[in-house]
Amino acid sequence: MREAPTLIDAYLPVFDVRERHETRVRANPARAFAALRDLDWNRSRVVRALFALRTLPERLQSRGPRPDRAETTFLETALSAGWKILEEIPNEELVAGAVTQPWEPVVHFRGMSGDAFRAFAEPGFAKIAWSFAARPAGEGFSLVRTETRVATTDPRSRRRFRRYWRIFSPFIGLIRILALRLVRRDLDRMPPTRGV
Repeated sequence: MREAPTLIDAYLPVFDVRERHETRVRANPARAFAALRDLDWNRSRVVRALFALRTLPERLQSRGPRPDRAETTFLETALSAGWKILEEIPNEELVAGAVTQPWEPVVHFRGMSGDAFRAFAEPGFAKIAWSFAARPAGEGFSLVRTETRVATTDPRSRRRFRRYWRIFSPFIGLIRILALRLVRRDLDRMPPTRGV
């Protein structure tokens, strides 16, 4: 059965890698999407440890104390690191993207407009898009999904990315799974919305 198109399809329809996770939650789509969009992934000790490990080279290269960060949600942290929201349907779906070289020890994210992201083809890079979405899944329930897609811009980058992905993909998948568990737990703790 063919799936309905999603926003990420418009920005990265052809990709080298696709990582998708979903779970059913007890909430209407707007409430489920808000919980996913506003989630502080760092509440998970495992996620904090994985991000600390990944950013170790950057922290070792930086001089002086790190500035205090005001961000609390994963989305805020990603945007402050250089990602850009490519498009959003309020209360339903969001897709963000950046161009980067994830195989480098210190990773820099270059966000751009949706049109520029689609057109980007400079050799030596990976285009990464990720999305959050919530869809109805029966009365009073929703399906929340995270999806990440990566497309490299030339054969050499593809080889470098594949080596990187073999090492890091299990941890990237684990972070998404833990994030969805946090969302489900948060929504299970909220009182149900009447009339939904």
